[in-house]
Formats: sequence, C-alpha cells, structure tokens
Amino acid sequence: MKKKLVLLLAFGLVLLASSLYAAEGELATFGLALGAGLAVGVAALGGGVGQGIAVNAALQGIARNPGAADRIFTPMIIGLALIESLVIYGLVIAFILQGKI
Repeated sequence: MKKKLVLLLAFGLVLLASSLYAAEGELATFGLALGAGLAVGVAALGGGVGQGIAVNAALQGIARNPGAADRIFTPMIIGLALIESLVIYGLVIAFILQGKI
C-alpha cells in the first residue's frame, strides 16, 4: 500500500513539474521554490534513512564479532561520508534553484 502511495505521489510531482516547466511568472517562481525545497527534503530524508541502515548494520556486525570492530568502523565512516556528500549535492541544487528565483 505504501509503495502505491509513493508512486502516486511521485507521478503527481512529475505532472506538476512538467506544467511548471512551461510556466512563466509567479507559477515558475513557485516551481523553483518547490524544487529547492524538495531537493533538500528528499536528500535529507534519503541520507538519514541510509545512514541509519548503515550504522545499524555496522553495530550489529560489531556486536556479533567485537574483534572485527576495527575492520568495520573505517568502511562505515567512509560510507557515511559518501552518503552525506549526496545530501550536500541536494543542498547545492537547492541553492542553485534558489538563485534563479
């Protein structure tokens, strides 16, 4: 049920974006502001979920084998940094869209 709702929401946003792309004036400004907000929101949501899953898996691995903590910790930190860089890309896109308003 949740997948259908997410797909319906994504489809609605695509339809909205296509009409906003051709718009001028206040409607185009609204579309840019909506895009900037969604860029930051979706990036933060995805990054938070991804980091939570990564840390959960790393902590479970360390709990099952404490001797492997050194071999698990470093790749986890690198993975978290890469996830965070994707969130920063979303922030950069939001700033670019905000500059066009």
